Amino acid sequence: MTTVTTRPLTILIAAMGGEGGGVLMDWIVSAANAKGLAVQATSIPGVAQRTGATTYYVELWPEVLPDGSPSPIFSLNPSVGEVDVMIATELAEGGRALENGFITNERTTLIGSTHRVFLNVEKMAMGDGRLEEKKLFEALKACAKKAILFDGAELAQKNGTVINSVMLGALAGADCLPLSADDLTGAIKAEGKAVEPNLAGFAAGLDVARTGTTELKGDPAKRDLTSPAQQALEGRVTTDFPSEAHDILIHGVRRLSDYQNAAYAATYLDRMAAFAGGNGQLCREVARHLAVRMSFEDIIRVAQAKVRSARTTRIQGELNAESHEPFHVTEFFKPGVQEIADILPPSLAKSLLGWAERTGRLNKLHWGMEVRTTTIFGFLKVRLLAGLRWWRPRSHRWAAEQAQIDAWLQTVKRAADKDAGVAHEVAELARLIKGYGSTHRRGSRNYNTIMDTLVLPALDGAALPADLAGRIAAAKQAALADPEGTALGEALKAPALDQKLAAE
Repeated sequence: MTTVTTRPLTILIAAMGGEGGGVLMDWIVSAANAKGLAVQATSIPGVAQRTGATTYYVELWPEVLPDGSPSPIFSLNPSVGEVDVMIATELAEGGRALENGFITNERTTLIGSTHRVFLNVEKMAMGDGRLEEKKLFEALKACAKKAILFDGAELAQKNGTVINSVMLGALAGADCLPLSADDLTGAIKAEGKAVEPNLAGFAAGLDVARTGTTELKGDPAKRDLTSPAQQALEGRVTTDFPSEAHDILIHGVRRLSDYQNAAYAATYLDRMAAFAGGNGQLCREVARHLAVRMSFEDIIRVAQAKVRSARTTRIQGELNAESHEPFHVTEFFKPGVQEIADILPPSLAKSLLGWAERTGRLNKLHWGMEVRTTTIFGFLKVRLLAGLRWWRPRSHRWAAEQAQIDAWLQTVKRAADKDAGVAHEVAELARLIKGYGSTHRRGSRNYNTIMDTLVLPALDGAALPADLAGRIAAAKQAALADPEGTALGEALKAPALDQKLAAE
């Protein structure tokens, strides 16, 4: 009997719900079985789509065992530092694997998609809670023996398939397993489901792996626009504003044209005109925050997102459904008194909010709804709500937001006339205001506290305190770290907040 000393090859797959990670694992197992290789696969389900990925683990023997050889003993779980191939269907999932020690310079071939689906903690942060994608990308490249990183989600969408087939093609192109492209496409054909789109996705992944593409996801906002009004506004950006702010201003024009209309985007540039002739970096920061503030979240905006045709196409692709196959989408809504009041006329909204506050129902009264938007009646209900954009300028929330935005811009301009550094920090305070309901109230409360305690008294004085920029920045950090305001209250009492900021 021949003794075989070769060790098993290990493959770890990290995928999110709807990405077909289990099917990807099955394709690999099927190809190995068809070639006569011993193989074992296990999976560990995650908690939810973005609170814990589902992981799939495969061990396979790299050669056909001679007759009479004992069967290899495979492990059920991956071991730190002993993963040969890591497949991550999203950039942060690659980061999880790296943090857990499954990606090493000595051993691991990393095949990962660079697109992002934001984590719950990123979306829940009071400020910009997003991970630093560039640092994460560079760390993955540096820490793997071989890294094949590309936007797998974009390739899947272009080929009308799910990302799992793209990653399988990239696995074939990486040439790190004793399984050829024909072996793996054979597994797709043997399964017999959505064969043509899966083969198209496989070919795209194979090509990107063989060409050695390693890149971060491109800018999704760089797309052609056909609206003459938007094109005119973009021309105004390039002629009237400093070059440092051009890309942000164009983002803002596109965002606000989609949010409301081109006239609203023109108002955005009118507001920015006061900062066009000064500090370019300050103009850039004000433009960034102003675009976000002017596109405040309301239930009309939520409805707009729900009825986009691109969203339906994406869901169909995630379900791997053919054009003739029916599927259903159920949307869950839970508006409260605040969300209802936001779209009412100001006088009526104030009466409703006053009643809710007096009776203690402001944060307790909600209406749960389930709307199936793949039915005619359900779609029309949400589409009707999305169509209320014309009403938005007449609503209570609109009036309140526009007044607050104008006050914030005036304060930034006053600060800019005295000190660019202070003006930058005042502009950054807009990070505290986001969302709606209780999140918006907490952020607005902290924003107003900093303005009333630090900013406005200093601007009213004859000269600005030397440490004002540092104190505002430290107060902002405290408010972002603790939206309830306890940390902010303590920070505002500190005599040297700029020293605390430097220490952090």
